[in-house]
Order: sequence, then structure tokens, then C-alpha cells
Amino acid sequence: MMPNASSPERLMQLHFTKMQGLGNDFVVLDATAAPLQLSPGQIRWIADRHFGVGCDQILIVEPAQDPANDFRYRILNADGSEVENCGNGARCFVRFVHDQALTRKDEIRVETLGGLITPRLQHDGRVTVNMGEPVFEPDRIPFLAPARALTYPLQVGHHIREFSVLSMGNPHAVQVVASVAQAPVAEEGPLIEHHPAFPRRVNAGYLEVVDRTHIRLRVYERGAGETLACGTGACAAVVAGIQRGLLDDAVTVTTRGGDLSITWQGPGHPVWMTGDAVAVFTGTFHLPDRLKETA
Repeated sequence: MMPNASSPERLMQLHFTKMQGLGNDFVVLDATAAPLQLSPGQIRWIADRHFGVGCDQILIVEPAQDPANDFRYRILNADGSEVENCGNGARCFVRFVHDQALTRKDEIRVETLGGLITPRLQHDGRVTVNMGEPVFEPDRIPFLAPARALTYPLQVGHHIREFSVLSMGNPHAVQVVASVAQAPVAEEGPLIEHHPAFPRRVNAGYLEVVDRTHIRLRVYERGAGETLACGTGACAAVVAGIQRGLLDDAVTVTTRGGDLSITWQGPGHPVWMTGDAVAVFTGTFHLPDRLKETA
């Protein structure tokens, strides 16, 4: 049972900013002045759209561990798990640190569990992020496969599906479909996420090719379910399409929440992502401390 404001337990007061990138929404918490640790139960409570603020992920802004970098940020899924990278979150992150006057730099170096990223605030308000190079080696994704291949057949329910598998700091399995509108995202997304071939679960992408410079995409995200947009999923889908000879090196990705611009010039080069990041509102909530023990 979720506690309410009349519960006798001690409450923690936190200030937050609600942000969204193409409808992928976040609760952003500033921990640059003092450390903040949330239990899985507290994370789920904040993310709950009925009892908490409601979000796909929580982003925690922290000081960098390496003085050569500007910030560190942690990405906490709605189910209480922590993940390595988030493209839409990275754009919201750079907008947040500028809005809060935590930096005046247009380009910053940000540490994540998935590695270093370098988002840049553009003059038009959009944010471009160097998402790093894609990773294809199965043991680094991680993905249980006997050898690296262009695509991999996997049993999903009663069907064999063909996937491109790679990491953009977090694992992705991308399949090409005739129509994202007709794709069985809700039915098969959870089966792919929890497929035994992925020891740390996986994000399931559904890619529809419109033409060589335009795709439509839906993503069932690990730990969050289907979201309106997924930045790393868009990067992974474009990389997969380019590798399979379906796409050029600059692609517009249409998600349910809007468009992203993704470019990749091939192996040895990083993936670049450009899109919007918007602050929706700010506020304060009282987080029940008892959730630390019940999570």
C-alpha cells in the first residue's frame, strides 16, 4: 500500500523539476550540493503517476568524479532499477544544468554508468549529444551469442524474430517491421526485454523504414515499458539500419513523441543525436522515508 501525506512516518522533502524530451518524461533532482540516495521503493513511488510525480525515469545530477569532467548523472527507471545511459535524459540534463545556472558552458562533459557523453546546447534551444561509438561485441553488450553477426534470430513467444543487437551505453535489440503502428510492442516487448539471451535485459526497438533518410520507431524500454521516445533507441535503430544497408548516414527518426535527428558515419565514429528538451514544471514533494525499509 502506498503511504499518504497523513501517514505518521518521517517524510523527506525534495525539490524537483519535471522535464520531457519528445514525451519521454523525467523527474530531475539536483544532488550537486549534497548526496542523494533513493531506495528502489522510493524510486517507484516518485515515478508512480497516481501516488507520486509520475515519470519514465528519474535523473539525479551529481558532481563529476573526475575533475576533468563537469557532472555525473544517474538514471533510475520507473521500476526502481538503475541503467547506464539515456539519450532523451542527456538532452534534458544539459537543459536543466543551464536553467539552474549550474554551468555556463554550452558543451559539457558528463559521466554516466555507460561512459562519458558530451551534450551541447544549440543556439536554437535544441541539444546535440555525442552518444559515443556503438558497441557490437556480444560480451560487451552483454548478449549471449556464440559469435558476432550482422543479425541474430531469437525465439520470441511462438515466433522467430530477426534482430540487430548492439549497445549505445545500454543494450538494444532492434527488428525491422513493415509498420510500427501494427507491431506487437505491448505483447512481445516484455518477452524481448526479459529474453534469456540478455543477462541485463534489453531495450526492444521496432524500426519501420520510410525511406533512406527517414524511419519510424517504437521502443519498449527496459524497466519502463513503451515510452513516447527513446534517444538511445533512436541511435541504435539508425545504426542497425545503416549496417543493414537500409539507411543513409543522416536520418530523421519519428517517434510517437516527435522527431530526432541522428547521424552516424560508420565504424570508428560516434553517433550524434539532436532534439528538443523542455522543462515542464517545478515543485516539491514529501517522500515517505519508510519506503527505504519496505522496498
